[in-house]
Amino acid sequence: MMQVNPGPIAAAGIATASSRAADAPMTGTPPPMLSPTTYGLAPAQGREVFLASDARRVSAVSRWRKRLSWPLGIYTTPVAILITWQVLAEAGLLSPTAAPAPTVIARTGWQLWQQGVLGPDLEISLVHRAALGLLLGLGAGIVTGVIGGLLRSGENLFNGIVQILNTIPILAILPVMIVWFGIDELPKVLIIAFGAFVPMYLNLFAAIRSVDQRLVEMARTTGAGRWRLVTRVMFPGALPGFLVGLRFSLAFSILGLVAAETLNANSGIGFLITNGQTYMQPDQVWLGLVIYAILGLLADQFVRLLQRVLLRWRPGYEAA
Repeated sequence: MMQVNPGPIAAAGIATASSRAADAPMTGTPPPMLSPTTYGLAPAQGREVFLASDARRVSAVSRWRKRLSWPLGIYTTPVAILITWQVLAEAGLLSPTAAPAPTVIARTGWQLWQQGVLGPDLEISLVHRAALGLLLGLGAGIVTGVIGGLLRSGENLFNGIVQILNTIPILAILPVMIVWFGIDELPKVLIIAFGAFVPMYLNLFAAIRSVDQRLVEMARTTGAGRWRLVTRVMFPGALPGFLVGLRFSLAFSILGLVAAETLNANSGIGFLITNGQTYMQPDQVWLGLVIYAILGLLADQFVRLLQRVLLRWRPGYEAA
């Protein structure tokens, strides 16, 4: 038979039919996938397993790093300072009268505890003075901070006087407290309360005023009343600022405790330091200073714990 050569029109029809067939959906079995060896690429055998195990190893290390970084990480620098201090003291580079070794200070504290001296002093300083003054200062700071933050009249009433008190050092309050209340326990408690009140008011006031206004408007559009707006929007939004104020209040209350116990105290940690200074016992003086430092570190750890518990809903930056 004679073979007929298709013309240009027939060739175009065949090409169009081929393209339509290629564009049509596949109803049969799909063609086999081309292997990497088709293009001259070597197969990555076991690569997926290696990546999965490596990712699991990295995640496990990250979890253990997070577990050990708190609260152990915060003690790294203090422990390093104590070790360096001990080494320098044993090498004779530090005078025993100027800076006794940490072991000597710890031995002095244990001896005073066994003698029944350190325990009552700690109780008086922490319970009868610091705790009572802190409760008074925090209570007044929280109440006035909430009123000043929520109400314009509260701001006009409290903000000016608190800003004035913020510029007055704690030590400058001592003579006034002596003139007003004598040299008994009341001025000591009030000085500690003064140190806790001012930072709590300032931080809580700023935290309430810094709540996102868009959240407030969104709550109002959903029909939330004033009480629901305050409890569900304002207070959770101001909680981070409140914890910052609590950290500063605890720190300044310890400073107030130091200042208060220099005021004719016959007991407490400050009296322990004064007694050591009078009788030339530097280890006893350093013991009191170390106790104040430990109180400050524990106060900071307490606030960090509250942040981890109360602010789980709020994602924050984590340092690498």
